[in-house]
Amino acid sequence: MIFTKLSTDGLILFGSRILRMFAYGFLSVVLVLYLSKLGLNQFVIGFLLSATLIGDAAISLWMTTSADRIGRRRILVAGAGLMLFASALFAGTDKVALLLIAATVGVISPSGYEVGPFLSVEQAALSKIVPDETRTGVFGWYNLVGSFATAAGALTGGVLTQVLQRFGVPPLNSYRTVVVLYGLIGILMGLLFTRLSAAVEAAHLGTPQMRSRFGLHRSTGVVLKLSALFGLDAFAGGFVLQSIVAYWFHVRFGVEPAVLGAIFFGANILAGISALSAAWIAARIGLVNTMVFTHLPSNVLLMLVPLMPNLPLAIVVLLARFSISQMDVPPRQSYTMAMVTPDERSAAAGVTGIARSIGAAISPVFTGGMLSNPVLLGAPFFAAGGLKVIYDLLLYRSFRGVAGPKREMAILSKD
Repeated sequence: MIFTKLSTDGLILFGSRILRMFAYGFLSVVLVLYLSKLGLNQFVIGFLLSATLIGDAAISLWMTTSADRIGRRRILVAGAGLMLFASALFAGTDKVALLLIAATVGVISPSGYEVGPFLSVEQAALSKIVPDETRTGVFGWYNLVGSFATAAGALTGGVLTQVLQRFGVPPLNSYRTVVVLYGLIGILMGLLFTRLSAAVEAAHLGTPQMRSRFGLHRSTGVVLKLSALFGLDAFAGGFVLQSIVAYWFHVRFGVEPAVLGAIFFGANILAGISALSAAWIAARIGLVNTMVFTHLPSNVLLMLVPLMPNLPLAIVVLLARFSISQMDVPPRQSYTMAMVTPDERSAAAGVTGIARSIGAAISPVFTGGMLSNPVLLGAPFFAAGGLKVIYDLLLYRSFRGVAGPKREMAILSKD
């Protein structure tokens, strides 16, 4: 079992991942419903969702590319503080201007997936404290526990709001309860990060290499190329953020919050299992092939969801999509780490992560308009699936013959 081989720092990083992804799943199921109950229309909601991701990109760019200089532990604690800040403003006001500040500066996830500086810094820290030969496998488990936590959060968030409403709590206040609890989880994460040791920090702090632009030097070209592709993939994914898909099911089929939570519980459990199998597949067909050949069919299934005539079929297709949708994630993370030098890892993870945040930040603006028009209600699924297919083809064309260091190829055979 991978957990018996992890150091205390490794267990803390896995624990923070579980807490964080639980919080993201917890909030994402009800976030759009909450904003709607505040009286915001779909256009404003879409704009706010974009602002959360644009702000995340800007803040995270500075935080992740400075982490190896300032200190990874300090950056992680600061990120947890920004979760609390966003929660406090979202729960305490219905003023669009203040919500915009919270969305832009704070850390809040409308997708159920990673936002903020956490993923990039934790990937770099894990890459430092685990042996190279186990890295892809560790990333697979790291994504598995995250998906399970997101699933549990989505189920809990949906059930909690449903139970509160049955006991007479107004829907708005039931959703606000989830927002408040999200901030409390941020506090727990901050306390956990303070227990990390100096072993997670980057080596060679303050060297000229670390002072290069965005913390990159030899690998700048390949990181920028990967960033452009990952940004396209995230732009496509921004059309189908988990909170948007939950809202779509609510509008299209009248699904209640508790059922929405159950749907995304199952979806994220399947996604986690799919991520775990990625290391085994990558060892046999390679990282790039795993990224592309598992991603393509999931995108076709995504486009089929709005074509289903009833709720059960729509759920089945969505779950089938999630059962293979995350197989590309551990290989993508491991491939990025393999393509750069060790002292560039925080920066590389940060820059590619920021590209994904920027890409995902743009599309919700268009999604808001689509959801407000009954004729275009299913359009986000078609836009997301089609653009993701283009990403897969471009990735394969650009990197099918570009392997990481020879040592990495030997590592894959051991994972």
